[in-house]
Amino acid sequence: MARLSIPHFCRKILALDDLVDQLARARDAQKTVVQCHGCFDIVHPGHIRYLEFARRQGDILVVSLTGDSNIDKGAQRPYIPQELRAENLAALEFVDFVHIDPHPTAESLLTRTRPDVYVKGKEYENSIDPAFQRERTIVESNGGRVIFSSGEAVFSSSRLIDALPRNRTIEDQQLALLCRRHEIDRSMLRSLVAGFAGLRVLVVGDIILDRYVFCDARDIASEAPVMSVTAMEERHYVAGAAIVARHLAALGAEPTLISTVGSDDTSRQVEASLRQEGVMTHTVRTRETLVEKVRYLVDDAKLLKVDTGRQEPLDSVAEQQIAGAILERAADAAAVIFCDFGYGTITASLLERVLGHLRRTVDIITADVSGTQGNLLNFAHADLLCPTERELRHTLHDFERGLSSVAWTLMARTQAKHLFVTLDKRGMVAFDRPGDDPSSSEWEGRLLSEHLPALGNQVVDRLGCGDAMLAAATLALAAHATPMQAAYLGSAMADLEISRLGNIPIGAEQLNQWLLGRSELRVVREQALSAAV
Repeated sequence: MARLSIPHFCRKILALDDLVDQLARARDAQKTVVQCHGCFDIVHPGHIRYLEFARRQGDILVVSLTGDSNIDKGAQRPYIPQELRAENLAALEFVDFVHIDPHPTAESLLTRTRPDVYVKGKEYENSIDPAFQRERTIVESNGGRVIFSSGEAVFSSSRLIDALPRNRTIEDQQLALLCRRHEIDRSMLRSLVAGFAGLRVLVVGDIILDRYVFCDARDIASEAPVMSVTAMEERHYVAGAAIVARHLAALGAEPTLISTVGSDDTSRQVEASLRQEGVMTHTVRTRETLVEKVRYLVDDAKLLKVDTGRQEPLDSVAEQQIAGAILERAADAAAVIFCDFGYGTITASLLERVLGHLRRTVDIITADVSGTQGNLLNFAHADLLCPTERELRHTLHDFERGLSSVAWTLMARTQAKHLFVTLDKRGMVAFDRPGDDPSSSEWEGRLLSEHLPALGNQVVDRLGCGDAMLAAATLALAAHATPMQAAYLGSAMADLEISRLGNIPIGAEQLNQWLLGRSELRVVREQALSAAV
């Protein structure tokens, strides 16, 4: 097998130590080093003129670009992955070296490269931004100077990107590069899924019955301008926290569900069906009946949803029983999942009773809320929170700031370790901390983020895709996956769930079959084989 050919200009893309060596040789030859730094998401005429201006200021032009995880310009930015952005810059004849900087600013990089000239855009000339001021100080303290480009043409990558339609080819390239960067391949994922077997996981939350009523649209009612339909068929799904537990059992884990139920026959039937699926239950009978959500559909279109059930918070006795059951059953659990649907099983006082103890005894604690009645802020020190963007913004009553800023606020207030924010058809953004030590300055610093595009195009029913993602991501973390590996598997489960009607558990065999069809998962393996020849 022949080696893959690499475009000659890609040799301009250097790791930091190699770049420093090259610049040292240039200085020995009495050459002037010029550096530019930015995002360069879509290289447009404004960028070209800016870089040409910079090249005229010296002999060697270094262009450094911010890595994907540190770009804070919106949920889908960068539009072009860092590897392709670097190639775009390296292909320019007047650019000598390109470097991908993994930090949010160029401060540490400038300390190593020590450019003679640092060129910034005209908009920075009167900037008081602290990060830029620190960069300026570093350059000048090493004997360099800062020059501002003339700004002859004004273009905006953000405006250009906003005007573009969704491009599946670009998203496929993003996925392939993301998988390569985070060492995500089919073999590794299948090993993770195999590791789910036997993991003991505790699930706490409300059980909900989802009822789908399939109707035939007849006419417009004679008494009012409303659609008249005839009920033809009904299907029932055991959902809420129960569907998370059902996903876990189908994936090979050993879940225990702690919840509140009614004293009616339906509650007893639900408990029996869960046990048949491999879900152990511990329930407290605090309600008259289970919460039920009825959806009326014509063909596959949902016309109306009716909720029957009210919020019934735990009383002091029931709360003590639930807390005791959680602490007892969590003793040998690999993970604990809290699913707050806002109907009373999870209360702020219950979490105050148990979270501190769980944090000392359980490796992985994850949580999610559904709707507006749950509160993400109650889940202190969780390893992973998985809200939608709407749930995140509603929690903080913040509908104006950028997603990264809102995510930082939630993680600062909860001290959560990871945050996966789902963006409907746009996929998800995974937020991570640059350090693992809560006592370090990095813990409260700027977040790392990675946009993971939606993994499929077929949307049949969005119900339950967040629950599927939470179940798989939790198991992946418990099986020692990295956050991005967990995010990918969670997104895979969400894609499987969203492509079918109703809240149905996804099994390990179905997940493995889905992985076989993913082209981006061949990238790491193919490159390893080619490098070995």
